[in-house]
Amino acid sequence: MDRLIYTSLTAMRGSMSRQTAIANNLANAQTPGFRADIAEAQSLWLNGSGFETRALSSEEVLGADMKAGTVTQTGRDLDVAVQGDALLVVQAKNGEEAYTRRGDLQLSPSGLLTTGDGSPVQGAQGPVTIPPADSISIDTEGRVWVVPTGGDPQSPQEVDRLRLATPAGSNIVKGLDGLFRVKGGGILPDDPEARLVTRSIEGSNVAATTALVEMIEASRSWDTQLKMITDARDMDSATANLMQLPR
Repeated sequence: MDRLIYTSLTAMRGSMSRQTAIANNLANAQTPGFRADIAEAQSLWLNGSGFETRALSSEEVLGADMKAGTVTQTGRDLDVAVQGDALLVVQAKNGEEAYTRRGDLQLSPSGLLTTGDGSPVQGAQGPVTIPPADSISIDTEGRVWVVPTGGDPQSPQEVDRLRLATPAGSNIVKGLDGLFRVKGGGILPDDPEARLVTRSIEGSNVAATTALVEMIEASRSWDTQLKMITDARDMDSATANLMQLPR
């Protein structure tokens, strides 16, 4: 009975991990540039003396779906969508370089340019800082232009250029903060050919309907494994009662 119980328990843990990944995807269905988590099952053979005759299941997040989201024109000057596979370079909370597809850029009270979740956007000269200006615009090459307060609208000044990196040939992973990093450390090379779609934003690539169906499937899998544990308990009780009958 213990084999059935422990096998079902590992399957239940896998269902929980899958539901957690799906719930995170659903929660970010409206987050700009979000890439859905991919949870897959793996077989884990039991190691020890004797032959490997039993394998348990383990389901966990193994990567992210890098499929592009839908680009929508917003008309907002600070909204940008990255074309192709390039990534926008930002600074993570621990100060290290990280990458994102999130293009709903914001301007902090101090003039720091950040993504919608507060990550400072990196330019050729470090974090992009915007001086007091009457208007701000970003062109398709990532150059940031401003018209200084009281300046001539026909003579904008270039402040910095957004860094765009290419993940080609590199193994990138998504962290718990939703930002991408190079697996094992390191940084991605800049991509001088990368371009932006200005005054537009890329949405999440999560298909809410598909995610809901996956959540139902994971819930049913949990219920099935729970029933198997209950059946194993009942079978064990029945066996014990038979052994106690007088002979």
